[in-house]
Amino acid sequence: MNNNMKSATNEYRRQKILTASPSELTLMLYNECIKHIKIAVECINQKQFEKANKSVLKAQDIIAELSATLNMSFSVSNQMSKLYEFIQSKLVEGNINKNNNALNEALELVVEFRDTWYQMMKINENEVRKSVV
Repeated sequence: MNNNMKSATNEYRRQKILTASPSELTLMLYNECIKHIKIAVECINQKQFEKANKSVLKAQDIIAELSATLNMSFSVSNQMSKLYEFIQSKLVEGNINKNNNALNEALELVVEFRDTWYQMMKINENEVRKSVV
């Protein structure tokens, strides 16, 4: 990819983030986390441990961000916080031991969270449409 194409792609991503709603940003974070865990798994399979480490660390940063933004006034947030801690522990275990089983456990949970979040967004969208009509 040439520099002009990279610059245009980066600007598109930046604009997409700047104009996204909070729920869309959360979905983007889940998707990015999933991407990095999958990269880490593949890198471990290929014995590219430094690259795997970088991807796991990015996934950990995303989980930390998701955890930090939980609204603890809701009872479900406490449960989610514990699940985020579990995901973090699996990411650490997978990274230290180069263990794809641990990474895949974390991946399954993040995919579940992402899918649930997406469904919730769709339900909210439908509710908004109904109230406007």
